[in-house]
Amino acid sequence: MPLTPLDIHNKVFSKSFRGYDEDEVNEFLDQVIKDYEMVIREKRNLEDELKGLQERLGHFNNIEDTLNKSIVVAQEAAEEVKRNAQKEAKLIIREAEKNADRIVNEALSKARKIAIEIEDLKKQSKVFRNRFKMLIEAQLEMINSDDWNELLEYEVDSAELKSTDEDRVLNN
Repeated sequence: MPLTPLDIHNKVFSKSFRGYDEDEVNEFLDQVIKDYEMVIREKRNLEDELKGLQERLGHFNNIEDTLNKSIVVAQEAAEEVKRNAQKEAKLIIREAEKNADRIVNEALSKARKIAIEIEDLKKQSKVFRNRFKMLIEAQLEMINSDDWNELLEYEVDSAELKSTDEDRVLNN
């Protein structure tokens, strides 16, 4: 067990014939006691300070562990978000491609229908044109026929028609 200041203070030396000066030894021992007490106080202070620093170090180690765990969790969450975003992007792209294919197919189908309708309209316009041409040609033939000349040459006696009309009115 280490010496204490009290041990030093209570130490009694045996007296001998040519021994040391007692006052000098006592003064020296008093000085040793003071210095030893100061060393002990400094040691206690340093031990207290060391204990406080160790506690703080433990606290900071806990914070470091917590931060490391938080960083790992944040990285994992970021990776999960990234994976989910990539999956969602792929789904969106697939949907967009399906919609694009559907739109293109619908447009092609409509274009085919319109092309068929255009061909039908062309055929109908040719038929109409031919019929109209035949009608006009028939009308021209009628106009150019000799029947018109015969009608113009045909003479009707207007006096005879007049008397026939009067007879009919009187008889009724």
